[in-house]
Amino acid sequence: MAELVAVIASTHHPFYYRASTSTGADRPPFADQWVAKIERFRATLTRARPDVLVMVGSDHFHQLWLDNMPQFLVGKAPVYDANFYNEEREFGLPRMRLPGHEDLSAHILTSGLDAGFDLAFSNELRVDHSITCPIITLRPEADLPIVPIYTNIFAPPLPRPRRFVQLGKAIREIIEAWPSPLRVAVIGTGHLSLELGGPRQFGEHGPDPAFDRKAVRWIAEGDLEGCLSEVTLDSLHAPGNATHGFMDFMLMMGVAGENARADHVDHLDLFHTMEAYFTWYPNGAPA
Repeated sequence: MAELVAVIASTHHPFYYRASTSTGADRPPFADQWVAKIERFRATLTRARPDVLVMVGSDHFHQLWLDNMPQFLVGKAPVYDANFYNEEREFGLPRMRLPGHEDLSAHILTSGLDAGFDLAFSNELRVDHSITCPIITLRPEADLPIVPIYTNIFAPPLPRPRRFVQLGKAIREIIEAWPSPLRVAVIGTGHLSLELGGPRQFGEHGPDPAFDRKAVRWIAEGDLEGCLSEVTLDSLHAPGNATHGFMDFMLMMGVAGENARADHVDHLDLFHTMEAYFTWYPNGAPA
């Protein structure tokens, strides 16, 4: 059977690539600290020696829109193009071409349907920065096959937070039941408090530092019930208009397991958002 060797959750800041590659006067003052944190975070995936990456993210209205938004979608293609033109223009992100893993995609799709999740799929999925930013930060060689799983965090009606957790738990069971000797890492990216286009977008900190501190504690301690007792679709509007991306973090807590304390926890308070990084080793830290 396949071995789940790492579960990783992070934010996916699109300006990291530009900040980390800039030099001289163009390099922001926080770049060195940011790069150092990312390199420590990257080492947690490298230690796990994965063969394939399951990538959980969300389309930012690039390919999916309000009139065609599946709640959960599995990419099922031999290769994935990235990024989109506006991401190249606005964020300086490079064009990428990422190999897929059709066998694992098919296993997740059919097993997920059998488990009661009405998963959509796409043979023509193009991925955006919710998938490519964690590739850039965690596996810049982009040499491992991926299985993208997209969640709906933008287009009402949204799945409830508990459904994200349930899917995370199912993904772990499905991977561990895959009849393959390969080593699998699951990487998911979401948001803490986040405001896009609103009055709190460019504050001194993220729009709701109190929520961010609580969210980091929930994730680090694997406190799923504490998190579920407070987080609802309605409550996620208060910390910022894009905070529903936190449900992807909740999905990753489901993959990691109830009360699973993270083996690596770090964060960085940028001027408009809290960046956060977590790694779990389900079978113990690799040597």
